[in-house]
Amino acid sequence: MLENLSDRLQNIFSGLRGKGKLTEEDINVAMREIRMALLEADVNFKVVKSFIARTKERCLDAEVLESLTPAQNVVKVVLDELTGLLGRTDSKLVLTSRIPNVIMLVGLQGSGKTTAAAKLAYRLREQGHAPLLVACDVYRPAAADQLQTLGDEMGIRVYRGEGTDPVKIAQEGVRDAIDNLRDVVIVDTAGRLHVDEDMMAEAENIKAAVKPDQILMVVDAMTGQDVVNVAAAFAERVDFDGVIMSKMDGDARGGGALSIKEVTGKPIKFISAGEKPDSLEEFHPDRMAKRILGMGDMISLIESAVKVQQEEIEAEQAERMARAELNLNDFIAMNKQIRKMGGVSKLISALPGGDKAMASGQVDMKALDRMEVIINSMTKAEREKPDLLNGSRRARIAQGAGVSVSEVNQLVKKFNETRKMMKKMMPAMEQQLGAGKKGKKGKKGKRRRGFGLPGMGGMSMSDLKKIQDMMGQ
Repeated sequence: MLENLSDRLQNIFSGLRGKGKLTEEDINVAMREIRMALLEADVNFKVVKSFIARTKERCLDAEVLESLTPAQNVVKVVLDELTGLLGRTDSKLVLTSRIPNVIMLVGLQGSGKTTAAAKLAYRLREQGHAPLLVACDVYRPAAADQLQTLGDEMGIRVYRGEGTDPVKIAQEGVRDAIDNLRDVVIVDTAGRLHVDEDMMAEAENIKAAVKPDQILMVVDAMTGQDVVNVAAAFAERVDFDGVIMSKMDGDARGGGALSIKEVTGKPIKFISAGEKPDSLEEFHPDRMAKRILGMGDMISLIESAVKVQQEEIEAEQAERMARAELNLNDFIAMNKQIRKMGGVSKLISALPGGDKAMASGQVDMKALDRMEVIINSMTKAEREKPDLLNGSRRARIAQGAGVSVSEVNQLVKKFNETRKMMKKMMPAMEQQLGAGKKGKKGKKGKRRRGFGLPGMGGMSMSDLKKIQDMMGQ
């Protein structure tokens, strides 16, 4: 989502960078093009008008036009304003000291409320909470069944209640949470195809009955700027605290995501892209703005790597990693950890220019899987000591894996490059991942470390290019 807007903006800035000095007319032309790009992305026209006015005023400042790098300053101004449009600062979900905390989800039918409720419960459980899901949608066929199925799959308790009174079910759900020692209650309310009085009145009654600590509105990112009118109606009647933007992996223009904070004043707290339980992520306005401008999102990538690296490995492997003495078994481990981080597509999209590379078909999404097939065709000794791989061994491996000898040679070459890069990047990695933390001690008193992608701390652009090359680009 937002790929078209990202491409348009990047092309506009490329034109500006080709000029040594910018004039007022250059800025006016760029602002007109940005205005059209935002309108075509289905951003609310009032939001576009105010955004362009603020951005143009800052770009026409003498300090910007007369600087040595005016184009870069224009990009910085647009980045700042785009970040402000999305929310400026992170808005995390903060639970109160009340037991149980009650979180109420509202939104239109089809926005993804039920799925979002289950994902939120999964996220809270991963953080050490004991959530309870309460099914208060008594109108949509099989709504309670859907929530029950999702709860069973994730191992989360679901309260369905009896009867057709959603207010009563919500109250009983809170009592059930107290009886069963659940510290968070997530109330999944009913929606309608359109905003109507009955839906709003029911939401108000549930709010009055259970006194939620947080009310989150679930918004379908594919709705476009129409979502602004819906959000404004909910903000007036139930005064929600934040937004969960669902279906961010869709192919719609995504203008609603850029409009909702400006129009309602309510922050986006989470975004959801995909069907997996862990696909609900905290929303970071600055990171999203950088992604839109083609700057990548290395911070989120590093955080994913850190999360994966928290799993312990054997002390012997940790010692090899500390000395950057990789073997081909570690290459397979790397592949598995990339999958845990969301796969090659998520890795590449976090790199500067990654979205454009994937859209143009430059990235081979199956490259790592083919590497694993080749490695699995080797003997144990060959995987542990890659230097044994002479010509005859490579020919045998190629035949066993059903590939050409040149593909085996490419794998060995990329492995050697990774080993060199790991040796170069290991100190920065340890500083990034181990600051202020004491690792657990394994055999011989050595620190245990997790295995992650090579060079996640302080890598240069050339190192990013090498990673993209490893992915098959």
